[in-house]
Amino acid sequence: MKRRIAALLAALLAMQLGSLISPAYACGCGAMIPEGYARIGVERETSVVRFDGRTEQIVMRFVVRGDAPRAAWIMPVPGRATVELGDPEMFRQLTWLTRPEYRTRGYFWPRDRDWPFSATTGDSVGAALPGSADSAVGVVGREQLGDFDIARLTATDPNALRTWLETNGFKLPDGLPAELKPYVDQKWEYVAVRLAPREPGKTLKGALDPLRIRFDSDRLVYPMRLSRLAKTPQSLGLYVLADHRMEPASPIGGAEPKVTFAGEVTPQGGLAALTGGKPAFLTAIDQEFPEPARIDGDHELRATVADTPYRKVIYHGELLTVGGIPAWLLTVGAVLVALVAALSTLRRRRSRTASA
Repeated sequence: MKRRIAALLAALLAMQLGSLISPAYACGCGAMIPEGYARIGVERETSVVRFDGRTEQIVMRFVVRGDAPRAAWIMPVPGRATVELGDPEMFRQLTWLTRPEYRTRGYFWPRDRDWPFSATTGDSVGAALPGSADSAVGVVGREQLGDFDIARLTATDPNALRTWLETNGFKLPDGLPAELKPYVDQKWEYVAVRLAPREPGKTLKGALDPLRIRFDSDRLVYPMRLSRLAKTPQSLGLYVLADHRMEPASPIGGAEPKVTFAGEVTPQGGLAALTGGKPAFLTAIDQEFPEPARIDGDHELRATVADTPYRKVIYHGELLTVGGIPAWLLTVGAVLVALVAALSTLRRRRSRTASA
């Protein structure tokens, strides 16, 4: 028995150690890999995309968890890219612009929290939603931006690209070359990002500084193919600023995308820098990827047939009252009074008939 207990404890310990050693990586633009035995996972990826028909800008922010002091990912882009730090304030602005509308909706019959069931009133329901040692790799530029080590690269061989990345401190997934091949064939370029905190011993937690990536493109595309390498479910929040309401051409292997806001806005502050201060049509899209391995391409977004506005509505239920008295109670009372009066009249008529 003692041997069995010892063996069971050893097995449980091995499982725990295994979970610590196995990296938990996830990233909408490719798998995020920590160094050594550390762990990191992306809880949420939120991106703002601005497209004017010629140039695309992506400002992306990750909320991460774990204990990794180093991690890296790679983002393919269809043209020569520039990279700089983004303004975190724009995400607060977007939260405000796309906030739900709250309305009061009256109801007649009492509910769980109404008298006589309870002393409190009110209920809420949601509305229906609508240059390198290898000639196969070229280094366009490399810079340190905050806690990010950025390398902008070209490549004609996915294996050479991975070799360069690993030689230069960008630890990435084993299956990367196979997933990069379609981009290499299309002559795309790459933004490799290494999370390297400037403070010694600092770990990567919470919301990271956003990165703003800009490149020329004749179509609105959001790279997602490398997410196939992620080992945990993905959650993507996408804000699109364009001339019209936009929609993904397909779910690309994820759940059906949900529009949480659509409407024309006039951006301010950091958000206005994306549009040049001009009004734009904002489409907010949420999508879940329960099985990242099923992702079969990049998101290509297109204009919808009509620029139909949409804002989520949250209804607050309120019991209908008249002078502070529930309308149902007055109605029931009136019906009872009418019944009593009718019965009284009927009795009088019967009494007169009997006496006659």
